[in-house]
Amino acid sequence: MNYTGVDMILCVDGVEFHYKSRKILNGIKFNVERGEVVSILGINGAGKSTLLKCINKILKPKKGTILIDNFDINNLEGYELAKKVGYVPQRASGNYMTVFDMVLLGRKPHIKWDVSERDIEITHEILKLLNLEDYALRYANELSGGELQKAVIARALVQEPQVLLLDEPTNNLDPKNQLEVMRTIRNISKSKSITSIVVMHDLNLALRYSDKFIMLKDGKVYAEGDKSVINPENIKAVYGIDVYVEEVKGIKVVVPVD
Repeated sequence: MNYTGVDMILCVDGVEFHYKSRKILNGIKFNVERGEVVSILGINGAGKSTLLKCINKILKPKKGTILIDNFDINNLEGYELAKKVGYVPQRASGNYMTVFDMVLLGRKPHIKWDVSERDIEITHEILKLLNLEDYALRYANELSGGELQKAVIARALVQEPQVLLLDEPTNNLDPKNQLEVMRTIRNISKSKSITSIVVMHDLNLALRYSDKFIMLKDGKVYAEGDKSVINPENIKAVYGIDVYVEEVKGIKVVVPVD
């Protein structure tokens, strides 16, 4: 597989992943452009988290090819992939280190012998970008859910990735922090031309902040495209629920049918 589009950053082609006898991913195929925010949607067990882990080489697909910036991930060493892909797992946990040190750990793929001025500089830059400067000397285990989630995102961003993978980044956050985290992801994607691949459950949050949508069903891509694919027919097929899709003040919203 090859692609020549100057804006194409991620190509997934024919990816299959099996867990024992169960096929979790079954021929997944899609392309993503640089700087896009892409929501991966589907019911629990559809393969969303598994897909992210395959892109990040946490799991190895049985078949298929994954290219990041036209490099086959199978040909990249771990530290090389970590310079291209940042990963924010589903469950963030604080620890007994300062936020600054926690975020600085994300520079590990770039550190050869010792922490450089560049490592310190970009850590300060990302903390400022995410409005975490005032928390730099706080311990991570003292942070609120929203603050901790932003710190984990900051740790991934100091890797200077081209692709950012986020597994349910708004999980267990209150509405205010959900909006703030998604706004942060979108702003950073656009300002730094980072592609963000986000596993989401909240269709309305996805509609508000995403450019592209990939709906998974039974381990396959059921629908892919812009906001037009978030329609009652596709939602019924993927989630098994009836909804209205309306527009409120120019924003598309999904409303379940009573």
